[in-house]
Amino acid sequence: MASEPPPRPRVVLGVGGGIAAYKVCEVLRRLTESGHDVRVVPTASALRFVGAATWEALSGHSVSTEVWDSVHEVPHVRLGQSADLVLVAPATADLIARAAHGLADDLLTSTLLTARCPVVFCPAMHTEMWEHPATRENVATLRRRGAIVLDPAVGRLTGADSGAGRLPEPVEIFEFAAAVLRRGGPLPEDLAGLRVVVSAGGTREPLDPVRYLGNRSSGLQGYALASAAVARGAEVTVVAANVTLPDPAGAKVIRVGTALELRDAMRAAAAEAQVVVANAAVADFRPAHYAESKIKKSDDRSAPVIDLVQNPHVLRELGRERLAEGQTVVGFAAETGDELHSFLELGRRKVAAYGVDLLVANEVGADKVFGQPVTQGVIIGADGVETPVPPGSKRALADAVWDRVVELRRMS
Repeated sequence: MASEPPPRPRVVLGVGGGIAAYKVCEVLRRLTESGHDVRVVPTASALRFVGAATWEALSGHSVSTEVWDSVHEVPHVRLGQSADLVLVAPATADLIARAAHGLADDLLTSTLLTARCPVVFCPAMHTEMWEHPATRENVATLRRRGAIVLDPAVGRLTGADSGAGRLPEPVEIFEFAAAVLRRGGPLPEDLAGLRVVVSAGGTREPLDPVRYLGNRSSGLQGYALASAAVARGAEVTVVAANVTLPDPAGAKVIRVGTALELRDAMRAAAAEAQVVVANAAVADFRPAHYAESKIKKSDDRSAPVIDLVQNPHVLRELGRERLAEGQTVVGFAAETGDELHSFLELGRRKVAAYGVDLLVANEVGADKVFGQPVTQGVIIGADGVETPVPPGSKRALADAVWDRVVELRRMS
């Protein structure tokens, strides 16, 4: 007899009445498509931004804001009792205040009082509202009671305003929720008090005003590492090389273009960091000479000869020099393997050669790792421990890396 499939994780998605509610449709889509059973519980004001029909179509469940609908099912009690996770996005200043004070004047706030599972709030509001002492106290109250309140992103708000208060990007919210569900509870704040620097993306070496030598790296893995570190309590700086993704919420981002720029930025940030993660794909070579004008085709159809010089090896410098006392250095090796060695064998050689504590070996290719939502790899330790990470999200790999970092630092 075939065994029954495991039950789908049950998520209550609470939607507050903010303009960012439209972005939560993407969070819902990602949750349902990845196998979660999602019940959407909006506030009445949320339905002024996104209607009930949208939430019902995307979730496959009816939507209500009131405790008086389907009273025989006692939804204001049952929803919270049966959930594996309650995720509130956007969490407006008003909704955070009502939750902090234990009000239960609609279906969502009633559900929050009955939930005994992890509860995650994703704030979104104008900067002045986020920074107001009342909101700060309400957030502190929720956190003290065990709720998880993410810090908002910094960026464009409504109108011409910019600042802290932007809803984190849907993929960040989804990945965070998935991580909480994987662990069966709140993420450990085991990186609290640590300053972490992560490089992300891929460097570009200019040939002329319109061309460059580059690579396929998108920055997805580096940003996943940064977001996971923020969620686990670290103070995070990201050195981003040609990344077009939205900045990770809660992280400081330094933008660079070339390998030399990345090297300078990483060395400066690493001098004050306890953990350094070199994830960016750094160009091995750069043109010896930069053409001030566009390189033209010749009439005789001959190709130009471009002399290259080798770039500094940023990871090897960081691993061997250790710019701060007691520093943990993690590298990434994007390998294709060759006719004599597998990608993993080449990765093992680099651990000692680079002087790193951990090295994540990825097998890369035209349709592998770079720019893809799914990844896998092997975390190779200088201590001889190898941790295979099966195919999964880049956030899952990031958490596996941080687990090993925490383990190493506790042993040192």
